[in-house]
Amino acid sequence: MDTENQSVVYEFILLGLGNSSNMQYLLFIIFLLLYLITVCGNIAIMILVITDPHLHSPMYFFLANLSFVDMWLSSNATPKMIQDMLKKNKTISFGGCMSQIFFAHFIAALEMVILVIMAYDRYVAICKPLHYSAIMSLQKCIGLVLTAWIVGLVHAISQSIVIVQLPFCGPKIIDSFFCDRPLVINLACMDSYKIKILMNIDCGVVAVTCFILLLISYTYILTTVHHNSKTGASKALSTCTAHITVVVLFFGPCLFIYVWPLNITWMDKFLAVFYSIITPLLNPAIYTLRNKEMRKSIKRFINQYVNSKSKT
Repeated sequence: MDTENQSVVYEFILLGLGNSSNMQYLLFIIFLLLYLITVCGNIAIMILVITDPHLHSPMYFFLANLSFVDMWLSSNATPKMIQDMLKKNKTISFGGCMSQIFFAHFIAALEMVILVIMAYDRYVAICKPLHYSAIMSLQKCIGLVLTAWIVGLVHAISQSIVIVQLPFCGPKIIDSFFCDRPLVINLACMDSYKIKILMNIDCGVVAVTCFILLLISYTYILTTVHHNSKTGASKALSTCTAHITVVVLFFGPCLFIYVWPLNITWMDKFLAVFYSIITPLLNPAIYTLRNKEMRKSIKRFINQYVNSKSKT
């Protein structure tokens, strides 16, 4: 092998979303605004849940955790992408690239488990209302969230420990705006087919298991409420629409990015943008617009703010 092929890669070059300078400036403004709205929206939900006694229940405790994870999800790659739009040379260090991959999988698995927990919470509330307080105690809620964090951590370590040990000797160009795991593995100086299959299976076990648990939970909810009321199905759908919408928005892109990659460049970029920017933006909007208690909490917060200002 020649000297160039034996060299070690210390950084990767990101191609981003396009080459047009005018388009880059436009995307910079759009994504910066979307990122700021996402962060502010999720922080607002966390503040409301913490400060409003009416929201001190398991459902909103899990919602606050979901908002924290969504804020983290949007912050993993988006700030770097926004910064790179003003640069000609878009590079990321090897350590930075590995960190993006680690946190991408950590956050993805963590959010999946939290969505399952939220579905379980709705199942207990609707199917076992008399035992809800006993089952969903504060200790149990904290334990469930800690379990989600442990699952996310173990999954991220299982992915990262393999990628870090791969030999990278060039090329080092990634046709995306962040270090997407499948694209990084393609740069390894070895036949990575078996590794890609194993890592897709690893992601698939987490994603498919969570998705099946979600389907079981919502099936039980719809079935139970339908048997108890003539309008049960519509009421159940009304109660769980926000949860189901978020599940579809999150799992759709996630499955096609990490479990069954499409290997179509423009589609992969679109799904990556949707997953890392649009989904964390839509989650707070969905939960606040479709949840009466959240809307009431916002009104109470605004009224308190206005009253405190008028007194001063």
